[in-house]
Amino acid sequence: MLPDVDYPTTDEPRMLAGRYRVGELIGRGGMADVHKGVDIRLGRTVAIKLLKPSLATDPAFRTRFRQEAQAAARMAHPTIVRVFDAGEETVRDAHGNEVQAPFIVMEYVDGVLLRDILRNGPIEPAEAARIASGLLTALEYSHRAGVVHRDIKPGNIMVTRAGQVKVMDFGIARAISDSSATVAQTTAILGTASYFSPEQAKGETVDARTDLYSTGVVLFEMLTGRPPFRGDTAVAVAYQHVSEQPVKPSSLNPRVSPAFDTVVLRALAKDRYQRYQTAAEFRDDLELAASGQVPVHKKRDAFNAALFGESATSPTPTEAALRQLADDDQVVRTQSRPPVLWIWAGVLSIAVIIAALLLWVFNQTPTQHLADNAAKVPVVAGMTVDQATKALGDVKLKSTFTDESSNSVPKDKVIRSNPAAGVIATKGDTITVYVSSGTKAVQVPDVAGKSVDEAQNTLKQAGFVMGQIDQQDSPTVPANVVISTNPASGATAHEGDTINFVVSNGQVTLPDLTGQSVQQATTTLQDPKLGLIPDPEADPTCKTVTGAPVNHQDQAPGPVAQGSTIKFTYCTG
Repeated sequence: MLPDVDYPTTDEPRMLAGRYRVGELIGRGGMADVHKGVDIRLGRTVAIKLLKPSLATDPAFRTRFRQEAQAAARMAHPTIVRVFDAGEETVRDAHGNEVQAPFIVMEYVDGVLLRDILRNGPIEPAEAARIASGLLTALEYSHRAGVVHRDIKPGNIMVTRAGQVKVMDFGIARAISDSSATVAQTTAILGTASYFSPEQAKGETVDARTDLYSTGVVLFEMLTGRPPFRGDTAVAVAYQHVSEQPVKPSSLNPRVSPAFDTVVLRALAKDRYQRYQTAAEFRDDLELAASGQVPVHKKRDAFNAALFGESATSPTPTEAALRQLADDDQVVRTQSRPPVLWIWAGVLSIAVIIAALLLWVFNQTPTQHLADNAAKVPVVAGMTVDQATKALGDVKLKSTFTDESSNSVPKDKVIRSNPAAGVIATKGDTITVYVSSGTKAVQVPDVAGKSVDEAQNTLKQAGFVMGQIDQQDSPTVPANVVISTNPASGATAHEGDTINFVVSNGQVTLPDLTGQSVQQATTTLQDPKLGLIPDPEADPTCKTVTGAPVNHQDQAPGPVAQGSTIKFTYCTG
């Protein structure tokens, strides 16, 4: 049990190393708190990261943390948040003992986390490509420096007010993943399972291609608004990274082009040899996709990739040594046997090693011969609830059902399951089955008083389809402005339903006033349904009769502009 540490709290500004004044709290994570601070010696604003007490008292972690902070401090690039300094502060634990608590002083970035930007939904593909390109530039620099980030996620990527991309926490994730001393560290690792590579999920050795996989996950989330894999637990998500294929981003966001689908799916390849091998290669294809071109690349030979590593054309050290031994006549022979025997012995050794590796890999993949307590999740998509219950029960799996709206799957039919079909589960496990509740119910927005274009955009964003537009007289609503919709505003409809418009034509229908009395004609024109302005004029040329009837109107009966002045004459002779 690690001792609790209490950081000192006083009314005076807290100082670290005699030069860093700790200010307001600007960030809180599972492993550390970040404060805005000031380097009083240089007079610049900095960000100060103070490790959590449970990590601060772990000697193994402090050692790794110090080494990684020093490595990160050597990286200087505009796309990487600089580490200026690192040290340890002496504090007292709950028992009054003095302990060393590490801290890191970093560049202060005035911007917003990509994680917070994504809370508003997907990003436009062009902007997503720009942000991902900046991230890949940072990774290209760090990989050349021999540093693998291991924890690429939206929470470690910042976008400044000027739009520049900044990557944070280089080396810190490595220190945590290399240490298994505390439960807090393990929890922190599981907290980013949505961005794990398959090799991380399986506990294998990671390399630069791990960061590129995580970048693919971040790009997928920027394009669609969500990560490619989701689950109730971190373990469930990590398992999907290993065993399930992601969907195309365009299936979730129609604005995503097939070119982006190609780039994302290659970045998310399970086999690291089928992914992008360098950040520069990833960035080149991303820029092609952003320009509307679909990247084309030759498929790698799996055997050559396994034999020679990242480049099938570059010889391994063993192969290079054997070639030199066979070709160089100047090499001093120290063996009495012919050199060709050694060449064949080396080739045979390599072949044996490869065969053993391939055998090991094949033994790691799931087989059709399941253990007695294992069960493969059946395909239940398209089934009814009763059919899905029976299919799962036949393989000794339990089921729980959840309603979910769908525009493509009919009501009361299964959409999908979690875990997905084909996943190996344990008999007795509960499988969540998502059943279509039909198209999503949506309230028709009020577009009365808006122009036709504005109303159409509003309804399209709500998921409706534009229908028929009918013209109607109106004494008050301007031309081309919506009067009403069918279904009416506030009514409940479904995504994909058709909405019809009634739009003002900016006119009213003028009746025939001839024969009406002056008073009656005036009342008719002023009726709210017409809203016209009467302008009577006496005509002394015709004989007057009772009521002074109208004998002429200057505009013929029929459509007239709303608010028009109507002149008419009546007999007074």
